Amino acid sequence: MSTAHRRRPELAAFLRTRRARVTPADVGMPPGLRRRTPGLRREEVAQLSGVGVTWYTWLEQGRPINASAQVLDAVARTLRLDQPEREHLYRLAEVPFEPAPERLTQSAGPDVQGIIDALDPLPAVVYNSRYDVLATNPAYRDLFVVPKTLAIGVPNVLWTLFTVSEEACPIVRRERELPVMVATLRSWYGRHVGEPAWEGFIRRLSAASGYFAELWASGEVVQPGPRVKTFRHEAVGDLRMTSQSLQIDGMPECRIVVYTPDDETARAKVALLRERRERLWPPTEEGAAEIISMWQTENPAS
Repeated sequence: MSTAHRRRPELAAFLRTRRARVTPADVGMPPGLRRRTPGLRREEVAQLSGVGVTWYTWLEQGRPINASAQVLDAVARTLRLDQPEREHLYRLAEVPFEPAPERLTQSAGPDVQGIIDALDPLPAVVYNSRYDVLATNPAYRDLFVVPKTLAIGVPNVLWTLFTVSEEACPIVRRERELPVMVATLRSWYGRHVGEPAWEGFIRRLSAASGYFAELWASGEVVQPGPRVKTFRHEAVGDLRMTSQSLQIDGMPECRIVVYTPDDETARAKVALLRERRERLWPPTEEGAAEIISMWQTENPAS
């Protein structure tokens, strides 16, 4: 059986089950008499969706008819489909699915924080699609500390990497790594074109960094994937780390990025950083202020 022929009975069954769970009272209609099955009748779904009864009947029967996105949206509203169900309807009807704009997640809950804390000593961070930093574990802060940006308080890794000097940047060979990050950002940007928060972020970062503006103008697009990155740290030198991204259920467009040592030397240095943290990075504002003060003392010209 072809894929198209298999989808049609699946579409028919899906619509019938969704129709059965919506009662007349749910949509402000009188219950009526002699309802043989629960839920709405086909003609009621057609009426509420603004489509012909025959057309909807054929759709629910899985006949090979064409359906537009506008009509499927109307049916989805009548049947009270949520986002996953709406996407499923589109795929069964073989109509390209355009997800509705979602508010960008700006925080990670305690469960996610507990997961990344449990990964210590592996550095881990939670990013949304704009590279806002939603949560970090202590090992990540060991690896990715840029004291100059602590006082700025910008919780976005792109802003950090593009607005510090090359010498202060914690990533070695940023001319190789930063283009990949910007191309990854653009792959997500396609879902948010025109949204004020995204457009404002791109505009402000372009004004703050000519290099970012240049990379953004290139139009390159890539998807997130594992990479080996080299980090520099003033205390232990360079560390080669492999990054892996993990999607998070219930947090659209968010991912946990975990860094694992790429060799034994890096593994030993991660352990040294953990020991150093216990002396120099207590999780308090006073600890952060102490590091800023130390950095300014060691770098008076900055």
